[in-house]
Amino acid sequence: MTNEGRHFSKQRPIRISDCGPDGHLRLDGVARYLQDVGTDDWDDVGSGSSFVWVARRTALRLAPGGRWPRLGEVAQLITWCGGTGAAWAERRTNVLVDDKLRVETASLWVPVNAAGQPQRIPQSFIDLYGIAAQGRKVSARVSRSVPPDGATSRPWALRRSDIDVIDHVNNAAIWQAVNEIVDGPVEYAVLTFHGAVLESDDVSLVSVPGQMWLVVSGDVRVSGEFTPAR
Repeated sequence: MTNEGRHFSKQRPIRISDCGPDGHLRLDGVARYLQDVGTDDWDDVGSGSSFVWVARRTALRLAPGGRWPRLGEVAQLITWCGGTGAAWAERRTNVLVDDKLRVETASLWVPVNAAGQPQRIPQSFIDLYGIAAQGRKVSARVSRSVPPDGATSRPWALRRSDIDVIDHVNNAAIWQAVNEIVDGPVEYAVLTFHGAVLESDDVSLVSVPGQMWLVVSGDVRVSGEFTPAR
């Protein structure tokens, strides 16, 4: 992690609502923390709310020699811009407990307006976050992923509470699908959002060991890879 440019830090007590039966912080809990600290950073600089940020891809990994955060601990979230593109930006966030790095994350976010249309990264964003990004350019290109023959498939029910302000299933709620497959912490996980999941969609959760897909009428909306923690 570079110390140059803008870095924003926030603490978050790990509550029971974000933990699984084993007491570890769930993946959807991590995703909510990432959303919240990013929003807090954005609000802190007073940049307004002319658009919202939509996740395109989020990857996280357990830090070398680290362990997964647990119930009752206090997570310190340190976030900064890891790179930019024409109409997207990468936000990196480290999760520390007791001043030790536990989880490293990188998310690709796209700004959209109230109609859900992508917007170009404004110069004001570059002025604020460009030093931390150190001129690094990131690509928004994501590879398509198709479930193999013989993959396990089951219905994945949506709840009204999963829907966010732009009428999509929120990205943190999408991570609950991985929780349905992985029992406990992970060494590594990445979700790629190929298209929106809507409240009216009939969604199937398709999986093979180490991979999952959310599929609507044969169309892959979300794909993921993961390695359970040893």
